[in-house]
Amino acid sequence: MDTKGFVALPRQGLVRNMGPGRTATLKLQSGQTGESVMVFEEVAPPGTETSLHLHRNSDEVAYVLSGEFTFKIGDEVSVGEPGTCAFMPRGIPHAWKNTGVESGRVLFSYMPAEAGKAFEEVARLQHAGSPPTRDLFVEILQRHGYEWVGPPPF
Repeated sequence: MDTKGFVALPRQGLVRNMGPGRTATLKLQSGQTGESVMVFEEVAPPGTETSLHLHRNSDEVAYVLSGEFTFKIGDEVSVGEPGTCAFMPRGIPHAWKNTGVESGRVLFSYMPAEAGKAFEEVARLQHAGSPPTRDLFVEILQRHGYEWVGPPPF
């Protein structure tokens, strides 16, 4: 596959609706980058959190653009404001929560892109008018290397 450089402009990219006020805009998709990286910008309302999970095949990076987010990576917990960059290595349980008082924005990256393919697949299904059932959503995540370790830790 020939991978070519390109620029993803503001407000450009397939949008995945993740709940009221919560979206993920896919900025760099796996097929565009030769599977090397997948990037999306997430808008997360206050209180948005993830379960404790890990990725078997991808490292994850989160860069806080706005708001306040708390990250748990392994046994470490850190609070980050804009400019904070969190590295979540593959195989290490992690979670995050918007602990601020307003919606925040985070740029997430997966390297290689495998874990990000789950976001791409769900976004394509939603865009086609066929949002996945809960069972299909879980199957998609597992197929792309996600593993749940526990409930949200915050």
